Amino acid sequence: MIQAIDPHITEEENRSIKMTAYRESGRDPYPHNFVRTHSIQPLLQEFDTLGEEESSEKIVSIAGRIIAKRGHGKATFGNLTDQSGAIQYYANINRLGEHVLGELVHLDVGDIIGVSGHVFRSKRGEITLHIHEFVLLSKSLHPLPEKFHGLQDKETRYRQRYVDLIANRDVLRVFETRSKTIHQLRNYLADMGFLEVETPVLQSIYGGASAKPFKTHHNELGQDLFLRIALELPLKRMVVGGFEKIYEIGRVFRNEGVSFKHNPEYTLLELYQAYADYSDIMQLTENLLSTLVRHLSGSYTIEYQGEILDFTPPFRRITQAQALMDYAQVDVNSGLEVLYSKALELGLDPSVESVRGELINFIYDKAVESHLIQPVFIIDYPWETSPLAKRKRGNPDLVERFELIIARMEVANAYSELNDPIEQNDRFEDQRRAMESGWDEAHHMDSDFVTALKYGMPPTGGLGIGIDRVIMLLTNSASIRDVIAFPHMKDKK
Repeated sequence: MIQAIDPHITEEENRSIKMTAYRESGRDPYPHNFVRTHSIQPLLQEFDTLGEEESSEKIVSIAGRIIAKRGHGKATFGNLTDQSGAIQYYANINRLGEHVLGELVHLDVGDIIGVSGHVFRSKRGEITLHIHEFVLLSKSLHPLPEKFHGLQDKETRYRQRYVDLIANRDVLRVFETRSKTIHQLRNYLADMGFLEVETPVLQSIYGGASAKPFKTHHNELGQDLFLRIALELPLKRMVVGGFEKIYEIGRVFRNEGVSFKHNPEYTLLELYQAYADYSDIMQLTENLLSTLVRHLSGSYTIEYQGEILDFTPPFRRITQAQALMDYAQVDVNSGLEVLYSKALELGLDPSVESVRGELINFIYDKAVESHLIQPVFIIDYPWETSPLAKRKRGNPDLVERFELIIARMEVANAYSELNDPIEQNDRFEDQRRAMESGWDEAHHMDSDFVTALKYGMPPTGGLGIGIDRVIMLLTNSASIRDVIAFPHMKDKK
C-alpha cells in the first residue's frame, strides 16, 4: 500500500513521491486507455428511478477526475467528474480489502481514475457508485488551487484555462454551447444550400476590412505576408468563379486593441449569396439568428447582462442618419465644421482631414451604439467608409450596407457587394490616397481582385457575423475572453 507521505514537504513533492512509489510497485500511473460503459450524466439518468437505499446489481464502469474525497478507516467517499457531470462514489474495506482501500484513500484530489461497481441511492437520496475495482489513469502532480471550486481570479482563469475548466463547470458549458452553436450554424446554412469552403490565412495583400494586420515573412519565397483580417476578397473571387452560395467559418487576426468585445484573433462567419442584395441578406440574418436562439434556448428570448433580448423576427430597421438624429441629435447633412465640432464635443479626436463619412461614423460609434439593446439593423452608410459596397439606389452618397447591433455590440456587417470593376478600382484609389494622408487602416489596392471582377461577378449579397459575440449573447458572458478558450494575454514579463 502507498503510505501517507511526510507532511513537512510540499504538496507537489508529496505527489511526486506517490507517483514514484506507484511505478516501483510495477504499475503505470499513466496507462493507455480505459473502457467505460457510461459517462456520468447518462449513468445518473439511467438509475434515477432507484429508491432510497435501493441498489442495482448491474456492474458499470466510469472514469473521471477526483474533485473531493472524505472519510478514512474502513470506508471512504468522494466525488468524480467527467465532461458530462459529477457523481459520488463510495468504497469500503469489506469490498476492496485493507490494502486496496488504503490506495484509494491516498489518491489525491485531481487524480483521474477509472472505477467499476454497482449503483445505489444513499440514505441522503444521492445516486452513488459503490466501487468494486479502480485503476489510476493519470496521476495529478500539480495540486489544484486552493478553493478551486468556483475559481474567480480572472488572471488565472484566462492564463490557465485548463484549471478554469476543472474548477468552473459553467465555463465548460460555455464552450459546449460554442460548439453546438457553430454546429447549428453549419446545419442551417447547409439546409439553405450553402457550401463551406476554405481560403488562405496567409495573404500577400490583406483586405476586406479597415484594420491593422499582423505581418510575417516567408523565408523560402523571400516574401512578406499578412494574417488575414477578413475572409471577404477570396470568397468573392470564388463567386466570380461560379459558386453561388458559399461560406467560411475561420479565424481572422487584427493587430488592434483588446477590450471586453475585442481580441486580436477571433472567429468570423462570412457568407456570399449570388443574385441577392442587402435586403435579402437582412432577412437571412434575422432568420439565421432567431432560429439559432430558439434552437438553443427553446424560445426567441434570452437574458443578457440583466436585459431580456427578443429575437422574434423581423428585427427593427433604422437608417444610420435617423439613428444619429434620434440618439445624438446630429443631422448628417450638416457641414464638415458642424460634424467636426460634434466629434470634439463627444471627446473624440478626429483628424482635421477627416472626410464626412469618417466623421459620421466616429460620432455614430460614440453616441449611438450604447443606446441599442434589442436586435436592430442600422442601414445605409456613407460610401467613403465602405469601399467594397454598392452605392444605394437613389442616393449615391450612401451604400447599401447594414450592421446588426445587439446589446450595444455590432454582431453582423453586410452589404450589397460592389461588382463594378471600374468603380471598385476607383474606390481602391480613394483608399490609397487616404493611406498616403495618414490613415493606416485604409484598404490596399488589390489589382487581382479588380481583374477578377472584370471577368464578371453576379449581383451578390455578403454577410459577416462575429461568432464570439454571438456566443457572448447566448451564454450571458460579459467579456469576449470568457468565450474564447485561450484569449490573448500580455506576457507576464
